Amino acid sequence: MNIVYFHTHDTGRYIQPYGYPVSTPSLQQLAEDSILFRQAFCAGPTCSPSRTGLLSGMAPHSAGMTGLAHRGFRMNDYTQHLASFLTRCGYETALCGVQHEAAAEQVDLLGYTRNLSALNTEKAPEARDLKAAQLAADFIRERHDKPFFASVGLFNTHRAAGSFPDTSHPVDARYVMPPHPMYDSPQNRDDMAGFIASAGVVDRCAGIVRQALEESGLWDNTIFIFTTDHGIAFPHMKCNLYDTGIGVSLIMHIPGMRRGQVIDSLVSQIDLFPSLCDLLGLAKPEWLQGESILPLLEGSADEIRSELFAEVTYHAAYEPMRCIRTKRYKLISFYDDHDELVMPNIDDGFSKRFLVEYGIRERRRKKKLLFDLYLDPVERDNLIDDPAYQAIAGELSERLQRWMERTDDPLLRGGQVPIPEGAWVNNRTDLNPT
Repeated sequence: MNIVYFHTHDTGRYIQPYGYPVSTPSLQQLAEDSILFRQAFCAGPTCSPSRTGLLSGMAPHSAGMTGLAHRGFRMNDYTQHLASFLTRCGYETALCGVQHEAAAEQVDLLGYTRNLSALNTEKAPEARDLKAAQLAADFIRERHDKPFFASVGLFNTHRAAGSFPDTSHPVDARYVMPPHPMYDSPQNRDDMAGFIASAGVVDRCAGIVRQALEESGLWDNTIFIFTTDHGIAFPHMKCNLYDTGIGVSLIMHIPGMRRGQVIDSLVSQIDLFPSLCDLLGLAKPEWLQGESILPLLEGSADEIRSELFAEVTYHAAYEPMRCIRTKRYKLISFYDDHDELVMPNIDDGFSKRFLVEYGIRERRRKKKLLFDLYLDPVERDNLIDDPAYQAIAGELSERLQRWMERTDDPLLRGGQVPIPEGAWVNNRTDLNPT
């Protein structure tokens, strides 16, 4: 089977198939024709670590990606990238659009046989994404002598210079509700209206690629994966280990599997690599740390994992944190000596400026956070000091520690995790990443 990996920037689950008032009819139709995962999570709620986790099948720190590729961070071994692996397995591999696992000048390290992104000369984000989708569609319609893997990456729904990209279909902010937990103010409505318009571009691009698969007769022989890197670029979301940061959309069309399935089992994006190996009949490489989702698809198991993990080390600035999440509980641990919020790790925008104006820089955080997600799904009530939850906190701490040891987490070596030679980061006292 062929594979189309269609991915976006900063979309979280804020699309129509997850019940949000964000019109994405192409993605809604995809969900109805495919399998939707309600409890899918990224391995790290920042761009390069998340994508590297998915495309290597490992925790980001195990793969070496503890920060952002365009700032000089990199994988330990690029032969462990999914594109490189599939190329060695005889696939034609094509990059169409955004990637975030290597610096732009090092894209050849990823192992794609064709870099169609080099043909995209559009500058405006909407036009550039539509061109990326069209390049992918043209590639799909070519005659292929072997199976292909196409990575179709979009800039939308990413912020640029503090705001969402201009689009040809703007949204009226008067009738928009800001996402939880943002206050319902005119500034925050404007911000969310920009996101919704940006999501519309994503939807149009997804429709272009699907149409090419159907018209070329390849839809029933292609695994189509729609996902994103992490939560939306609002305060308390992206670059946070709350579910608003690590929760992602994941929709998979898999030929031969029952359409319209909704799966509530815990799934990590690092599970996709081993799942593709099982679906394609390929031997799994030894470095994989994820679990195959095939038992969920076949109905032979209700769960494939009792826990999952996510992490931040660097985003714009250093802010080391790790979490363990089970069905019911989440423990978040911070690994530095500071208690203030790290402002450059919150993307600039209307919503951030609103919070800064009203004093968010004076807020402090605890070193550990524990949430009972059944009773508190919005993660508002920190139970770390509640005597009734001490046994749970202790058990989750031990499980998190064992995972860090098993995956050779650099935080266990003591001191600040070093950055690669030539990489750069913000001071934690900066206001914005720019």
